[in-house]
Amino acid sequence: MADHRIRVALIFGGRSGEHDVSCYSAAGMLSHLSPDRYEVVPIWITPEGRWVVGSDKPRTGSVDVPLLLSMTPYEPDGIADDPRASLHSVLDALAVLRTVDVVLPALHGPFGEDGTLQSLLASAGVPYVGNGILTSATGMDKEHTKKLLRAAGLDVTDAVVLRHGRDALTDEEQARLGLPVFVKPAHGGSSLGVSRVDDWAQLPAAVALARESEDKILVEAAVLGREVDLAVLEYPDGRVLAGPALEISVTAEHEFFDYEAKYSGAGSAFDIPAKLAPEIAEQLAEQAVRVFEVLDCVGLLRVDFFLRDGVHPVVNEVNTLPGLTPHSQFPQIWRAAGVTYAELLDILITTALVRRGRLDRPVLPPQSRHEVVAWSRDRLGGSVAAGHLL
Repeated sequence: MADHRIRVALIFGGRSGEHDVSCYSAAGMLSHLSPDRYEVVPIWITPEGRWVVGSDKPRTGSVDVPLLLSMTPYEPDGIADDPRASLHSVLDALAVLRTVDVVLPALHGPFGEDGTLQSLLASAGVPYVGNGILTSATGMDKEHTKKLLRAAGLDVTDAVVLRHGRDALTDEEQARLGLPVFVKPAHGGSSLGVSRVDDWAQLPAAVALARESEDKILVEAAVLGREVDLAVLEYPDGRVLAGPALEISVTAEHEFFDYEAKYSGAGSAFDIPAKLAPEIAEQLAEQAVRVFEVLDCVGLLRVDFFLRDGVHPVVNEVNTLPGLTPHSQFPQIWRAAGVTYAELLDILITTALVRRGRLDRPVLPPQSRHEVVAWSRDRLGGSVAAGHLL
C-alpha cells in the first residue's frame, strides 16, 4: 500500500552557539508532527558540522531531546582526524534530501538561519519551510536589517557598528546613543554575547564578550519602553497575518530578556494579548506585516518592538527563523490566536509546498497553486487552514 504521508526532513543542531536551542525546537516540532500525516526524516548536524541522517521511530505524545538524538546515532571516533568527513556527510545527506517532499529547518544562528542552509537546499532543488536566501542573510545581519527598514520609513533602534580593528566609540557617538546601551554580535541570536552597558567604562568588557562570537558588533541605544513581540504568518492562500501582540516582562535578577530568561522558562513572563490600546495594537500589527513585506519574507517572521514612551513602535530586531521551543514566543502567540502547534506546522509546511514546490521544476502557475493546496489538504486530512484567523 502506498504511503500518502508527506515526507519531511527535520534538520536541527548545527555549528552555532544555538545548537541546544535548535535541538529543543526540533523536539517540539517532532512532538507535534502527526505520524499519520508525516513521515519524518531527522537530520542532526553535530557541533563539529557532521550531518547524521536518522530515521523516525514509533512515537506518541511528547518527544524530548534524548529521544530525538537517539534517532540520529553516530560514532564520532575518527571524525576529527578526517577533514573530508563533514563534506562527505553533507553529500550523503543531500542524496536523502532529494527524496523528501519538503525540509523543515530547526536550525538557529549562523549556518542555519543566515542563508547558508537555504543556499544549499535551493541549489539542490529541495523545497524548504521559511525564508529564502537573501531574506535569511539580511535578516540575520542586524546592520543591514536596520538599513532596509529605515529606508522603508520604519523607526529602528539607533546603533553604531564596530568592525574588526575598532573597539571604541567617538565622543560624538557616545553623546548620540546615550546610556544605557546594549552591545551585541551583529549576527547573534538568543541574546548570546549581549551585554547591557550603564557606564562607558564597561564598554571594553562588553565588546570583548561580543567579539567572542564574531568581529562585527553593534553598540545599540536603549529604548525606554515596553517590549512587545509580533508573530507574522503566511497562509497557503497568500494571506499574511500578524498574531496578537506579546509583551515581555523580566524579573529583577535579569537586566534584559537574556538567554536564561528565554529558554529556562524562569525569570520572564509573557502577556498575550498585551494590554494595549486598540489603535496601538493595530499599528503594531500593520508594521509587523510591513516588515514582512519589506524583507520579502516567506512563511514566518517574528518582529520585536519597543514602545517608546509606551506609544511609539520602534523595531528592535527581527527573527526569520524564530525559536519553536515550548517556551518560545512564536508558537505561544499563535496558540493564543486559536492555532495549535500542530496546525501551525501544517500551515508552514503547506505554504512552503505552495510557494516553492520543487525548486528544480517550473514555477507553478496560479491555477496550479490551488491544486497544490487541494493535494496538501487531502494528505493532511483537511487541516491546512485550521484554527481561528485574525
